[in-house]
Amino acid sequence: MTRKIKHKKGEATVLESEYLYRRPWLTVRRETIELPNGHTVPEYYVLEYPDWVNTIAVTREGKYIFVRQYRHGLGKSLIELCAGVCDPTDATPLDAARRELQEETGYGGGTWRELMVISANPSTQNNLTHCFVATDVEIVSAPHPESTEDLSVVLLSETEVREMLKRDEIKQALHAAPLWRYMAEKD
Repeated sequence: MTRKIKHKKGEATVLESEYLYRRPWLTVRRETIELPNGHTVPEYYVLEYPDWVNTIAVTREGKYIFVRQYRHGLGKSLIELCAGVCDPTDATPLDAARRELQEETGYGGGTWRELMVISANPSTQNNLTHCFVATDVEIVSAPHPESTEDLSVVLLSETEVREMLKRDEIKQALHAAPLWRYMAEKD
């Protein structure tokens, strides 16, 4: 159903809005917008997602915690940071990050801080990714990933992580960006 509306969204004005597809992991909205310069874009598509989180987790022994996970878009298993979706039950992105780390890896505790907040694609996506650093984490439980996840825990040294970054082996851009920043801050 197309809604004829006129409201400000940031610096643009939304003239019409219509949901084309609504599923738990993909929601597509088509809008007609008027840009700040007065030009009209008759078909602008927005992908709606909940906010995401990821965590650079480092054990007390200095090992970086990653997961090897099958990613169907590329058809291969990749090494990635522990990451996930902010659920409605999470009070904050930090709560989501802590929950995801424990669910996927069994690690928890430690000292946490938010490193950065980034967008996968601000042109077409409405969500943000909250990137955290957790140091001095330790095993607090067995991992209990969701049935839709095929993953295993991988512990790497800082040297191994830096080499993987240099060789472009970390393909998930939302994971590579905070890792590069974290390494730059350490230098």
